[in-house]
Amino acid sequence: MDVIVKVRDPEENLEEKIKAYKVKKRIKTAVTILAFVFALISSYLLVKLQTYTSLRTLQSYKNKETESSDLKYLQYADGMLKYGRDGIAYINKKGVEQWNQSYQIKDPVINVSGKAMAVAERGGNDIYVMDEKGAKGEIHTNYPIEKIAVAENGIVSTILNNENSPMVVCYDATGNVLVEHRASLTGTGYPIGIALSPNGTRLQISYLCVADGVEATRVGYLNFDNTEEANKEYQVADDVYKNTIVPTSFFIDEKKSVLVGDQSFMIYKETDKPKLSKTVKLDKQIKSFFHDDEYLGFILKEESGEYELRLYDMEGNQKLSKTFTGEYGNVKIADGNVIMYDGASCLIYSKLGVKQFEGTTEYEIKEVIPVFGINKYLVMNADGLAEVRLVK
Repeated sequence: MDVIVKVRDPEENLEEKIKAYKVKKRIKTAVTILAFVFALISSYLLVKLQTYTSLRTLQSYKNKETESSDLKYLQYADGMLKYGRDGIAYINKKGVEQWNQSYQIKDPVINVSGKAMAVAERGGNDIYVMDEKGAKGEIHTNYPIEKIAVAENGIVSTILNNENSPMVVCYDATGNVLVEHRASLTGTGYPIGIALSPNGTRLQISYLCVADGVEATRVGYLNFDNTEEANKEYQVADDVYKNTIVPTSFFIDEKKSVLVGDQSFMIYKETDKPKLSKTVKLDKQIKSFFHDDEYLGFILKEESGEYELRLYDMEGNQKLSKTFTGEYGNVKIADGNVIMYDGASCLIYSKLGVKQFEGTTEYEIKEVIPVFGINKYLVMNADGLAEVRLVK
């Protein structure tokens, strides 16, 4: 019987060795990458899950001139706004002015929507409209200004004090009257709050009124689009909130708005017209309210004298609750961080509830802005702008 012995082809053997080597190399590379990612995530979490108590100044930008003590600052676009009685300026993250609009306003009130902003004199007759490039126009009103709201396209709405016939007037950025609405003290009530949708086609008005012998708030909407119902007031049926004052409101987008009362907030959604979607009752007194594009934030006062930080999403679902002590006159949410400060004291929470910073600085804080980098912030103070990092 013949025995057939198959001789393995050397090239085939070499090919298998190469394949096995490549597989081992891929596995080794994958393990190395996973180890690196794990170490990176661990380091990141180690940094983000700690509470820091000091600030290390990385670099600072000093003011060239002594500034007035009445100046205020507000985070805006890629920097901040600096405004006071003599004018408003947009400064970048190095403290350099991008533009400056001068005016004479004793008590300036400012409203920002996207890149558009409006600043007016409370009780005066002048409104200045700007964006990140500078002035867009000026508006002069016939009656004293009580409140203003601006849309992203520069349309401005204002409540004007016209004795027994208060008015809500909408202007374009150059001062042309678009809509004029007169309130009735015996009908709708006195307007106390306004909000414009981002493109300026919808206006929400809160009226202080009396219902069944008690103080109440009535909610109304105006529609300025080009439909057949344009300029018709949507007085939302039965939406009168007794024993509640609702002076604060804003639009999330063109079809959704939020109203904040003294111990509750309401979310309205629009299909054919605005309708109440959800009411959230708060069991504590609201000390302050703030928001960004994702969260509604509240500082609530406890009976013990402590405070509660509470966050909700834009559907009214509670996402965070944290108790803290101390008085903070300024609070905001920026880049997922809740930032509170007052004088030299500062407290920062992440949106996950981690206390990232609690401590004091050697100067009075005017504004705090998160910047790119681990635990890095810009802190505006009377002497200038400081880029800092949170440290132990």
